[in-house]
Formats: sequence, C-alpha cells, structure tokens
Amino acid sequence: MARKPVVVIPSDDPAQCQGSPWTEKLKQRAEVRLFTDRVRDVEEQVRRVQGATAIINSRSYVKWPDEVMARLPDLRFITVCGIGTDAIDKAAARRRGITVSNLPGRTAPVVAEHAFGLMFAVAKRASWYTDQVRAGRWVKKDMVLLQGKTVGVIGAGPIAQKMASLCKAIGMTVLAWTFHPSPERARQMGAEFVALDDLLRRSDVVTLHLPLTDQSRRLLGRREIGLVKPGAILVNTGRGALVDEAAVVEALNSGRLTGAGLDVFEQEPLPLDSAILKCQQVVLTPHVADMTPEGLELLNQGVVENVLAFLDGKPQNIVN
Repeated sequence: MARKPVVVIPSDDPAQCQGSPWTEKLKQRAEVRLFTDRVRDVEEQVRRVQGATAIINSRSYVKWPDEVMARLPDLRFITVCGIGTDAIDKAAARRRGITVSNLPGRTAPVVAEHAFGLMFAVAKRASWYTDQVRAGRWVKKDMVLLQGKTVGVIGAGPIAQKMASLCKAIGMTVLAWTFHPSPERARQMGAEFVALDDLLRRSDVVTLHLPLTDQSRRLLGRREIGLVKPGAILVNTGRGALVDEAAVVEALNSGRLTGAGLDVFEQEPLPLDSAILKCQQVVLTPHVADMTPEGLELLNQGVVENVLAFLDGKPQNIVN
C-alpha cells in the first residue's frame, strides 16, 4: 500500500484549520500534521515541515523565502488560506518546482463587510465614545455622516467590488483606482475609475483592497497621504505594508485624517510600543476580517480543495 502524502499546517494560531470537518476530510487522502502553536524560529519551522509534500499556510506570519524552501526537498505545493501570497517567494518556488495556490474571492463578502463595519465604527467614533462612557464622561464630538459622501476604493477585485456595492447601498458615490482599469471593471463596480492622486483628493473615505506586491508596497506613502482630502477616513483590510504606517500616524495626529479603521499592520502582531496605539481616533482589529464561522469554513473548504486538486494532478488557483 502506497504511503500517503504528508500535508503540514505549520502554525495554526489563531485557530483556522484545527477542528474543521474539511481538515478531517483531507486525512482520508493524506497524513495531516497540524501544529496549534506558533513557530519560534526558522529552525523549528523547517523541522515541522520536513518530509511534507504540501503545506497549508494558514497564517501569513509564517514566511517562505527561498532559503527556507531550499531545505525542503520533498515540498511540491503550498496553498494559503486567503488571497494574499506575500509570505511566499513565488519566483523561487517556481524555480524549485513548488506550485503556489491561493483562494481568490472566496471570502470577499465577509472581508468587505468587515471593512464596511470599520468605516462605520470610525465615522461614528464608536471606540472613542465607548472609552468616554466607560470613564464616566458624557461628552459630545462631531461624527461623520456617510450618506452622500464619496468613497475611494483602491483595488477592483472581488472584495473591492463588494465594498463598492455596500457603500452604494447607503448612498455613497464610488470612485475607484486599480493598476489595470477597464470599462468592464467599471461597470462591474458601478464606479468611476480615476487617477490615484485624484481619488485621494476627492474621497471622504479611502479603503484599500489590494494584494501586497513589489508594485503595491507602500502605495500610499508620505506624499500620497499628504494628498488625502482633509478630514478623510482611511480603511485598510488588505495588507499593512500597502501604506506608510508612520505617515498614517502623522496624518492622524495632525487631523489630516479624522480617523482610521485598520485590520492589518506592517508588523504583526502589532508591537505594544507602536505609535498607532497612541492614536485615539482609530479602530483596530488583529487581522481577523474573514474570521466569522462562515468565513473560516469557506477558507478551510478552499484550501482542502486546493490540496486535493494538486494531489489529483490538476492544481488550481495557481499564482506562480
């Protein structure tokens, strides 16, 4: 009897795959090794995945640069639990014959709803007001009426499209920017595609929905954030490194930004001495935009289907 291929989930913390019926289903085809704690260093990471044919990278803080993959001669496949593949050196994986797959659009409604909620929480100053009430201070501060305002959506993929739809439903005007605009994409989003600088100057809310690539890294730097409409709100559920975090802090402290709703950060977990934690006008969540029961299972189903497709010799959702 042929030995089952080995599939490793190297660091499932916070819990993603553990306890899922889809993970149990995968055990019918493969030997599944699931680790529920975080890897402490590269040496431990390599030990955990030695002999693996496939890796399910359930957490993006586990990185796969070329020098790590070079130590894994049996590895042939990596799938991530989501869209972003910035934790993997995809070019190096291709050179080494390792296929990389993702889950495009699987949880778009879930992530877009989270971004929409962050936008509302910032506009209504939910975190700030909660702190004031808890401290016994019955104070008033202007909030932001979103109806009739303009939202600038950066990106045009499934999450961006769903976010645009939610914003239109409450009467917002939608502007959009993407690296690859087209009339068809504009029709799908019901949005006007404009230049990035124009979007920043005109939008009352700027919301980011892009993967992190060499091209998109720090897309919003100090110059771009300086163009943002005074009093605007920034929402980011994409990747922390899409923006210059220090420039965001400066814009919040100066009042250029009236607030920010952030689910992602340049360094995760967010260090306790991070300057963003000192900003009162922010709503922060720990990279959990798709962590609803429905969202988790959609991702678990997707990664198992990716692995099974690869084992059947028909890999899908390939990104390298």
